[in-house]
Amino acid sequence: MTLRRKIIKFFAETMNIKEQSSYQSGDHPLTDKDPLSIHLAENVKTLETIYADCSDVMFRHFLLGNRIKAALIYIDGMSNIEEIDTNMLTPLMQQEIENHFDVRTILEKTLTVSSVKEIKTFEDVIKEVSSGNPVVLIDEQLQGIAAGLSKWEKRSIQEPTAETVVRGPRDGFIETVSTNIVLLRRKIKSPQLKTKTIQIGRYSQTDVVIMYIEGIADKTLIDEVQNRLNRIDMDGILESGYIEEFIKDHPFSPFPLILNTERPDVTAASLLEGNVVILTDGTPFVLIAPTTFYSLLQSPEDYYEGFIIGTFIRWLRYAFLLVALLLPSVYVAILTYHQEMIPTSLLISVAKSREQIPFPALVEALIMEITFEALREAGIRLPKNIGSAISIVGALVIGQAAVSAGLVSAPMVMAVAITGIASFLIPRYSASIALRILRFPIMFLAGTLGLVGIMLALLSIIVHMCTLRSFGVPYLQPMAPMRKSEMKDTIIRAPWWSLKKRPHWTGDYDKVRQSDGQKPSPAKGNE
Repeated sequence: MTLRRKIIKFFAETMNIKEQSSYQSGDHPLTDKDPLSIHLAENVKTLETIYADCSDVMFRHFLLGNRIKAALIYIDGMSNIEEIDTNMLTPLMQQEIENHFDVRTILEKTLTVSSVKEIKTFEDVIKEVSSGNPVVLIDEQLQGIAAGLSKWEKRSIQEPTAETVVRGPRDGFIETVSTNIVLLRRKIKSPQLKTKTIQIGRYSQTDVVIMYIEGIADKTLIDEVQNRLNRIDMDGILESGYIEEFIKDHPFSPFPLILNTERPDVTAASLLEGNVVILTDGTPFVLIAPTTFYSLLQSPEDYYEGFIIGTFIRWLRYAFLLVALLLPSVYVAILTYHQEMIPTSLLISVAKSREQIPFPALVEALIMEITFEALREAGIRLPKNIGSAISIVGALVIGQAAVSAGLVSAPMVMAVAITGIASFLIPRYSASIALRILRFPIMFLAGTLGLVGIMLALLSIIVHMCTLRSFGVPYLQPMAPMRKSEMKDTIIRAPWWSLKKRPHWTGDYDKVRQSDGQKPSPAKGNE
């Protein structure tokens, strides 16, 4: 054998080994956008090989114009069968076909489907069929036809259970991304509301949609969000939480750096402030970037009620934020190291209640906190009808039994109960979880160093939060760095007519969101 033949054989064997190993490792054999063949039988045979052991993938052979072979490919349960019969098969089989025809002629004259397009590769066929769109392949044609006739079961629009309000819209996102886009289009009826769709996941090919308002959102922010999404390379995306972990700035921080919500009104308000929204098919939770710590403490109802009511409720929320974070730790620190801070009568009452308790205050607090957290999680996982009842009754029964058995004192049960109630005042579940996690190390420091340990913990948390960024935006802004113009919507909720400018992350774009002279004036009476 000549040297040339040996080299050719070596490279052929090497390429064959690489192709086999690539296919066995899970990569799809058609990753190079192989074009469709001009022979229908070859195309169908290739697709039948790809969809081997897929009993729900249907191949319907028919004659186009009673003389040209064609095949319809779709997934049973994901395509609208009635529309296929009426608007695809019937006109295609009854249409008179000229000797010289092409796919574009069929698209323009035959099909009565509003959404149709040409496809040229096997990758396009797989993508359309997997999305529920039926595909027609025709003999002696290099192009196929994909029709937008997907149809599957979906949940009806309901009020979000995790973000309830007394006053405000009752609709919430669902698991279908196209419906979620429509909900946002209903609230922002402007062509400046832009959408960009990408697919993430080697196998799931999940539709991820980036939404923003052109002219308000910063172009640098839009590009950064898109670049971070394009860097994600994994086998499947099943929920927006997957994406959140990949694109957040500080992955090891317990604080949420990206806001998630299932309310269209919250999402629309964020778009109008210059944020970028990420919608993921298959989940009702959308991601909003960037976000700040103060955004996590704001409820949509703050803006639907009067500004006086909104400000009062916001102050209440901030106060109980400190209670949810520090109350058990302060109780442990004072009871262990700083008894002189307690009034004498109260100290005698607490000492009497702790007379039979065999554990120190720190262990007592840990027992109650862990038990309360377990009951809260059990209430969430149990069926809805009995979950809340069991969590409340269980907490009362276990607390009373623990006091009667002398395991914990009554003041500790009261402190833990108030802490649990305070954590429910935080509007965002992700922010509440972060505070619940931080509560335990603060208690350890309080049990070892007293109030000094609590101060060290608070300083560490504040320093950590000052270093955080959400897509380049400081996490504690407008407090750090200080921005006086944005303080109107932080500690207080100023009247709408005074909130003239958007947050600073919109860059130098449309910063003013309302005209001057919006302040209402009292009507003059008849003289």
